[in-house]
Amino acid sequence: MSDLLYTQEEEALRAAVRGLLTDRCDPADVIARTESAVPHDPALWKALAQDIGLAGLLIPEELDGQGATHREAAVVLEELGRAVAPVPYLTSAVVATEALLECGDGDLLRQLASATVTGVLAVALNVPPGGSHRTVRAAEGRLTGEITGVADASAADVLLVPADDGGLYAVEAAAATVTPRVSLDPTRPVATVVLDGAPGRRLGDAGPAVRRALRAGAGLLASEQLGLADGALTDTVRYLKERTQFNRPVGGFQALKHRLAQLWLEVAGLRAAARNAADALATGEDTDVAVAVAQAYAAPAAVRAAEEALQLHGGIGMTWEHPVHLRLKRAKADALALGTAGAHRETLAGLVDLPAP
Repeated sequence: MSDLLYTQEEEALRAAVRGLLTDRCDPADVIARTESAVPHDPALWKALAQDIGLAGLLIPEELDGQGATHREAAVVLEELGRAVAPVPYLTSAVVATEALLECGDGDLLRQLASATVTGVLAVALNVPPGGSHRTVRAAEGRLTGEITGVADASAADVLLVPADDGGLYAVEAAAATVTPRVSLDPTRPVATVVLDGAPGRRLGDAGPAVRRALRAGAGLLASEQLGLADGALTDTVRYLKERTQFNRPVGGFQALKHRLAQLWLEVAGLRAAARNAADALATGEDTDVAVAVAQAYAAPAAVRAAEEALQLHGGIGMTWEHPVHLRLKRAKADALALGTAGAHRETLAGLVDLPAP
């Protein structure tokens, strides 16, 4: 059985990512950016992708990547979730990268590893692993169709588009019409992608590539939700130690202690599920079960942590100036991303041969 504890290398990676985010991802700046026309932070993405080399974390060294595993990528996503960083790491460095690894396209992988190109799989954000995703027609190398709810499409240079002929095509984002839509989570914007005879280069079979990409995305999304929940709990405990009422810290009241203790238990359970999913993706053992378990548990736990953080921050937590609402929006949006908790429970029931009555 694998050791799910964090290694020294993983902790060192965490420290590097957290340090950079502390310096470059101030909550006030994130809030201001979500209210602007440019929700992504290109400078932060460049620093993460190029200065630390996170864009190529899952890409083999022979393709100019870091040759790391999903465990290291999970640590990165924990920190990005904690900071609610407005960067396309999950969509480009995980989902798109996994699709390209399945297809074996070395040229695009090298470009993603160097962060000279940002890739996005042109599939709606709510599609679970194994879900239906082909809405585009292919004819003589040209693609026509519309895909709704594509996360981070506005930040993409290359779109990876599954088509009705069973192929996965690389399409330059400039050849598509990308229309931003109102997103529940403004730090991970969604868009509608329209292709009208756009030229595409066939990379390989869409079926296995999309399944692998969405499975890895769902498994590592649990780590983002873990970081979000743990950050919400940590900030809430800190606030309740500082906030006083009747000349004593609010955190000393028994009722609040009970709520925080229950929340800590849920976050601990989420950590176990997320780490198990990341390890299963890295080793290839019981991967489908581990991912389904993680996502069945992660969404409710992350949403509850964000909701409790907002309520326990009192009046200040209800204001737009406080960053707690960023975590609540990300938690709510993540609860719908890559399959709902209910969808993953149904998948898990089928995997372990325990169908619903």
